[in-house]
Amino acid sequence: MSIRELIDPISAEGGALHLPGAEKWMQGRTVYGGASALLAYVAAIRKFPDLPPLRAAQIGFVAPVGTAVELRAEMTRQGRNVAQIRSEILCEGRVALTSMWLFGTGREPNGNHAALPLEGATGTPEDGVPVDDRLAPAFLKNNYEVRHTAEQVAPGVPIVRRWVRLHDRTALDPVEELILMGDTLPPSAIRIMQRPGPLSSINWSFNLLDPAPATRDGWWLVETASDHADHGYSSERLRLWNSDGRQMISGLQSVAIFG
Repeated sequence: MSIRELIDPISAEGGALHLPGAEKWMQGRTVYGGASALLAYVAAIRKFPDLPPLRAAQIGFVAPVGTAVELRAEMTRQGRNVAQIRSEILCEGRVALTSMWLFGTGREPNGNHAALPLEGATGTPEDGVPVDDRLAPAFLKNNYEVRHTAEQVAPGVPIVRRWVRLHDRTALDPVEELILMGDTLPPSAIRIMQRPGPLSSINWSFNLLDPAPATRDGWWLVETASDHADHGYSSERLRLWNSDGRQMISGLQSVAIFG
């Protein structure tokens, strides 16, 4: 099932929705975080279509999202320049995902500060070695191409950085694509775990740095990096750049570490 087939049935009215074929987007018991976040985003923009560009989002992964869902969205506040929308996914009558989407009109800048340049030798995605996906979750094997960067991170350093692109980008707008791409990699804490065990994303917040993101041939450079890990949790930075090394997303995530 393509991502368009997953989101096309979403209507402005929201409500109950069956997601046939969603198993191709599963990560364990739940629809993969980027895909479930996209469902909530599309529910918001279809109910309120006349919005300024997306600037930021806060997403809480509350419980597994299955194939039978209920979508709802409401305008929390609409000002002269900024609109904030809350949208939720319910499963079996309970909230499984909650999100806030911030849309803002562009203004003449009163000061400029560019994101820091991309560090390290990433190489090009075309020259990257494909990642062995035999143990990857279903959503990644079914829908993405993933390649190593030119520079490999030293063992034990909690950073994961990969070139990633969708197999099928048909009719996705750039913002939808980035929401779908932003949570693709495993948390970097996987590289410092002392014992085997699962990891689970609890939330994801991000700022969209360019309201009209673009890249070459669908390739994006995605990174997860732990700022601190202890007590069974990791605070992770999630960043995403285009093929020219321009940062598009600055994000943060809390991850539960089990085992």
